[in-house]
Amino acid sequence: MDRLRRFRPDAADREVLWLYLLTRLAVLITAYCTRWIFPADPETRDPGPALAVFERWDWSHYLHIARDGYFPDDPGASPEPWDNREAFFPGFPLVLRAVHTVVPDWTVAGLLVSLVSGAVAVLALARIARLHLPRAEGGGRTVLLLLLSPCAVFLAVGYTEALFLAFALPAWLAAQRRAWPLAAVLTACATTVRISGLFLAAALAVHFALTARDRRTWRRLPWLTLPALPPLLYTLYLHAHTGDWMAWKHAQERGWYRDFHTPWDAWSTTWESAFGHVQTTPYAVLWQAELLAMALGLLMVALLVRARRWPEACYIALSLWALGTSYWYMSVPRATLLWWPLWIMLAGWTLRRPRLLTVHLCLVAPLSVVVAVTFFSGRWAG
Repeated sequence: MDRLRRFRPDAADREVLWLYLLTRLAVLITAYCTRWIFPADPETRDPGPALAVFERWDWSHYLHIARDGYFPDDPGASPEPWDNREAFFPGFPLVLRAVHTVVPDWTVAGLLVSLVSGAVAVLALARIARLHLPRAEGGGRTVLLLLLSPCAVFLAVGYTEALFLAFALPAWLAAQRRAWPLAAVLTACATTVRISGLFLAAALAVHFALTARDRRTWRRLPWLTLPALPPLLYTLYLHAHTGDWMAWKHAQERGWYRDFHTPWDAWSTTWESAFGHVQTTPYAVLWQAELLAMALGLLMVALLVRARRWPEACYIALSLWALGTSYWYMSVPRATLLWWPLWIMLAGWTLRRPRLLTVHLCLVAPLSVVVAVTFFSGRWAG
């Protein structure tokens, strides 16, 4: 009975869910306005299909995998040479396909997956935050900062971030309560969605090593190998169809230049793209944001190490290593959505110094609107 009560939403949880629903409404309003202000054809009076604004960028990859599979038998559904769908883990497409059996429209199904996943994620984030922040409003403040962050639009569309957090944050919460089997199972689910699940598994291993005190606890150690199983099975699946043990990595390299480079080479290439006048202005701004997010991540690792929060430092450091050793930085700002220690730490600062919240929101809110409008309009390249 006590365990069931842990999962029952309390008053603080309901406040978090109310905040979450309000921000989802704001995203829908932004999408609606963007559809009318930036129609696909500027000369037309028709803004186009209502859901078209949600079908941008990587959504087509998830849709094709969920609908046709990685290696479809139908020649008409065969991937184009530029598709590289093997670069995307199967967790989100599998859930999308399952929901589609009930919800006929693929886009609505994707939005529903992210809506429900995001609700689970923010509840878990608020509960984790309460373990670190002494004030009662710490959980709600942490969720507010996440949901108003510049890349928060990716939590509201048919992308992997919300689903990943719906597994990863409850896994971390379970680890804080020493429920190692549950933490391992949830982390294994997270590794079906994104490679970041392996970074979470490493953080769990560090946390386990630092907190295990008796022989009974050490008997739970084999559970921590479970998160490696989904990537292993996915590798075997791709090898069976391609004969390539590194098919996932090679798809990343072909499609997104994620071949290995030293961290200083990656920084130099990104810096040149951001400030060397070799890219058009919109893309230069993109690379500048990548550099800023990488610097923020490095600062976070330093602060976590200073605070001796080794597991969280491990998680973010591994994420930075993966993102910072490609030809150039890509998707680092989006990765900040997955760095829950960042939002908890920022919430703590704004609780101690209330003016910081005002400053932060004044600086970040315009950026959040710009990113959301850019996503929904599909006009990043100008």
